[in-house]
Amino acid sequence: VQLQASGGGLVQAGGSLRLSCAASGPSFSNYGMGWFRQAPGKEREFVAAISRTGISTNYADSVKDRFTIFRISAKNTVYLQMTSLKPEDTAVYYCAANAAYGSSRLLSEYDYWGQGTQVTVSS
Repeated sequence: VQLQASGGGLVQAGGSLRLSCAASGPSFSNYGMGWFRQAPGKEREFVAAISRTGISTNYADSVKDRFTIFRISAKNTVYLQMTSLKPEDTAVYYCAANAAYGSSRLLSEYDYWGQGTQVTVSS
């Protein structure tokens, strides 16, 4: 499966953005999907994940109650709705797909990665 992330940009603190990750290839509904981010000089970290069915979601503590992950199977797309953005949310955001681990938090369990999309939050 190939993944294409989009929707990043520059936003003021307190603002909102919606990231999209469009999947091409067969059986999008067979994959758990996740969002990760990497700030300059830091390791890539987990942000949010959603199971194949969309019933189960998982969030990093730092984004819980501010970010929402959801998927629309008919569009082969997973989204990350980000609200109340903070400067510390500034990073390159990556979407990823896993075939066996649902809404996993672990980078190592993801099989496919998209290119990143830059999110910059100004104070």
